[in-house]
Amino acid sequence: MSGIAVAGSVLVDKINRIKVFPREGDLVSINDIQTAVGGCVPNVGVDLKKIGVDIPVYAYGKIGKDDEGKYLKEVLEKENVITDGISYSDDKTSKTEVMSVPGGQRTFFTYPGASKDFGFDDIDFDNFSAEMLHLGYFLLLKKVDEGDGLKILREAKRRGIKTSIDLVSQPSESYDKILECLKFTDNLIINEVEAGFLTGMTPENKNLVEIAKRLFSLGVGERVIIHLPEWGVCVSKRGVTVLPSYDFPKEKIAGTTGAGDAFCAGALIGIYKGYSDKKILELASAAAVTALTGADATSGVKTEEEINEYCKSFNRRNICL
Repeated sequence: MSGIAVAGSVLVDKINRIKVFPREGDLVSINDIQTAVGGCVPNVGVDLKKIGVDIPVYAYGKIGKDDEGKYLKEVLEKENVITDGISYSDDKTSKTEVMSVPGGQRTFFTYPGASKDFGFDDIDFDNFSAEMLHLGYFLLLKKVDEGDGLKILREAKRRGIKTSIDLVSQPSESYDKILECLKFTDNLIINEVEAGFLTGMTPENKNLVEIAKRLFSLGVGERVIIHLPEWGVCVSKRGVTVLPSYDFPKEKIAGTTGAGDAFCAGALIGIYKGYSDKKILELASAAAVTALTGADATSGVKTEEEINEYCKSFNRRNICL
């Protein structure tokens, strides 16, 4: 087996650029509308293919039999992501309206659509070719949240497939169910908000290393990676690694929509290639920087070599923990 499979959330992003987010009852003009792929599968999948050009990338998700579904599949195939694992639902393709204001701030309105029906039966493990399986986003996928996520991870582990998961940042009673999945998860890659919800701890700088250690102790197989705009931490059997993010000029930020997914993709490439924990964080944080240069989730991301070259122009932040 070779390559990385990304399974779960598949949707279309409608990115609406506005000057300011309106108060309730107010009207604001939309200056520009851009259509782009969104969700874990397109964002992470396309980023994986851009960063690791020669690594096979497989997509597993559910779309509608509509124009948005056709568009999603066309974009994935154009980016050389293998789409044999994409199946169809009677529901419409999942969609998110992104309201984006200058400086990278954005607000999301999402329609769950076909992705909510994605589950265990949509992955043909008997014909599964990838070495790694990344599943996301928990808390957006109804069947995955209700037990199919655990079944998917358990079956992958039984077959010797390396697993990783990602979440969305929202309060939910389903976090307890996610904790059950950790013993079948090799790599947990999440942001500080999600880490706080998972542990019930306040995600402050002084707590994040302890939060990562606690999550690792709950059965994660290889490493826990927590990322936030200022820095990232990785806890594994090798110990604790902390790395500041790049001090990236705000005027160069076109959007922040895909920074977290780019970080995740960079981390997965590093894991796939057997990099050290420090080098995994280095590649992940550099990938996130390039994502900031694009208004959508994937257009700013480059190859691993181009990412590293681009980031030579910037210094890393000074942090005090």
